[in-house]
Amino acid sequence: MQEGSGYGRWVAGKRSKWVTLLVWIIIAVVLGLVWPAVNDRETNNAQDLSDSKPSVQAAVVAQREFPGGEGLPALIVWHQAGGLTDEHIKQIQALTERLDQDPVEEQQAVVPLYQLPPQAIQGQLSEDGSTLVMPLFFNEGADAEQLEKGIDALKEKTTEIFGVNPFEVAVDDTSSLSARVTGPVGISIDASGLFSSADVSLLIATVILVLVLLLLIYRSPVLAIIPIIAVGFAYMVTSPILGFMADQGWITVDAQSISIMTVLLFGAGTDYCLFMISRFRQILYHEPDKKKALFQAITGSSGAIAMSGFTVVAALLVLLLAEYGAYHRFAVPFSLSIFIMFIASLTLVPALLAIFGRGSFYPFVPRTHEMEVERAKKKGKPAPAPRKVKESWIGRTVVTKPWTVLAVTLVLLGGLAVFSTQIKFTYDLLSSFPEDVPSREGFTVIGEQFSQGELAPVKVIIDAEGQETDLQSKLEALDYVSKVGDAQQGAENANITGYDVEFNLNPYSMEAMQHIPDLRATAEQALTAAGISNADTHVWIDGQTAEQYDIEVTGERDAKIIIPVVIGMITLLLLLYLRSVVATAYLIATVVLSFFSALGLGWLIIHYGLGADAIQGAIPLYSFVFLVALGEDYNIFMISSIWQKRKTMPLRQAIKEGVGETGSVITSAGLILAGTFAVLATLPIQVLVQFGIITAVGVMLDTFLVRPFMVPAITTLLGKWAFWPGKYVPIAEKQEEKQV
Repeated sequence: MQEGSGYGRWVAGKRSKWVTLLVWIIIAVVLGLVWPAVNDRETNNAQDLSDSKPSVQAAVVAQREFPGGEGLPALIVWHQAGGLTDEHIKQIQALTERLDQDPVEEQQAVVPLYQLPPQAIQGQLSEDGSTLVMPLFFNEGADAEQLEKGIDALKEKTTEIFGVNPFEVAVDDTSSLSARVTGPVGISIDASGLFSSADVSLLIATVILVLVLLLLIYRSPVLAIIPIIAVGFAYMVTSPILGFMADQGWITVDAQSISIMTVLLFGAGTDYCLFMISRFRQILYHEPDKKKALFQAITGSSGAIAMSGFTVVAALLVLLLAEYGAYHRFAVPFSLSIFIMFIASLTLVPALLAIFGRGSFYPFVPRTHEMEVERAKKKGKPAPAPRKVKESWIGRTVVTKPWTVLAVTLVLLGGLAVFSTQIKFTYDLLSSFPEDVPSREGFTVIGEQFSQGELAPVKVIIDAEGQETDLQSKLEALDYVSKVGDAQQGAENANITGYDVEFNLNPYSMEAMQHIPDLRATAEQALTAAGISNADTHVWIDGQTAEQYDIEVTGERDAKIIIPVVIGMITLLLLLYLRSVVATAYLIATVVLSFFSALGLGWLIIHYGLGADAIQGAIPLYSFVFLVALGEDYNIFMISSIWQKRKTMPLRQAIKEGVGETGSVITSAGLILAGTFAVLATLPIQVLVQFGIITAVGVMLDTFLVRPFMVPAITTLLGKWAFWPGKYVPIAEKQEEKQV
């Protein structure tokens, strides 16, 4: 008690509470002035694959040997129902001439349609003459903002030549010419725009949701503001630190990681605040001195908060082991934000509670019975009856019918987990966009008028060492290939030959991705037949589909490493905290079961409810790290209450009271955390919608099934063995039965 009280006086004493608040203000202001905000240091075109990956190596060979195709392509899709007119074609030719003579920002090359005769251009139109695809190449090092400026300049030139802006004409308009930008450049611009627009709306929606939920649950305006203040300060400190780290080149941050970090801060951060606040409120009903009550609350909750925080930080830092850039970039922003947040919950929140005192809970101020009697006496009212602690029916149920509770929860969670085996995945970023986004509209037009494979052909490159091969005919014979371009000779190595291969299906689909090994095998067979040894080192496959295949392979590699390490890390922390092998084992097992149940229920909602054919391939790993770490938070908070209580009462009574005591705060914390992740489902980006749904569902399962029912039921059934190999001091069975 003395240690906790000393710590409490250090952060929330008579004078130290103001010092604590002042220190946080100074840190937030100074860091905000001297270092840039993290939003100002976003890099949304960072490379996700390392230089050792086959598609990256192929891109290097393609850039060196085939410079004519070098650059990031923007596909300008011109469409006019009923057919493009001669005037339209002349205007498009004039546009390419203007772009050739006066390039837009970051433009590298444009196909000179103005130099082609009308017959040649007619041959490039779709079968019904309604559509023309005009490639425009940009520097590969350009970021989304630079690409957008280049495309904006393109639209200005188009408007000058055409007299109207066809990029603003609806694609299904039958009377006017429409234009859309798709391909890698269009997708990059749209992705950046969607994520950047999501930042502000996400922040506003999250703050409003947290405030509303806190007001509804606790009905106290002051209490609702305290977590918002704490999270706000944590964000103001985290943002410039991350901005500085990005400025120094130590880390890379993108819009997606900042969006999720915001949700994580408000969700998990509010939870940590509530763990402290709820303990303070409980003690105020028995302790007349608010200072002593606060010091006791700090002593009683700081260990669980610190343990919960370290668990999440450790789990998120494991993402540093990832090879895939998008996973790796999450590690530092997420772990740092949580670290600063739980420091705030252990320092700033107690200081704010000390400043507001009992007024924190106005108008439902918690008072001791003696204080209520004195208050009623002053108002001339009759003395109120002593406050009765409501017994938790959940606590009584889990200790009287543990087998029934365990069986029901196992059937429910296990049944949902079965559906996780039915999940289908996709790595197609385009399918994550709303249907009315320009790049997706342009892709749809290409798919309807040409072959979908034209949007993103792959380039099969071989080094035949001067030998003749029959690779072109072999490629043309493949049933998933619609077109193979003529052989192209390497610019620096004449023995290198490249073939542009178009699929007859969506090049971004899982089906197309799985054909990459087939293409490689076909090329290797052709080289082997020509007498080339070590054919596997003489084949490269360049293109978006090959890149996505490498992303899938890299993601699977990361999952095989990260998932066991996260489980191992959390297991170690739980062992150190609980000193029980058995309790650690079933706490980990229940959270892992909850994760698979969340995947199953999430798939039912996303597939059958929202009509999605597949979920983004990265989501299971994202969800696993969050759900296992955050789900363990609630277990830690509840089990620590049981562990403390069993020192002074029988185990069954400790379980019953522990479940009842922590029930309301964990329920409210779970609702808020799930609600903040559910906010992601309101955004126009499917990858965030799907991640938000699965994570929110997982938090709800932890909150309403795993924590209140499954874990205490298992603890009840195991009895003294739940503490093995730790010491367990039994209390007389008769006393236990009498109290239960």
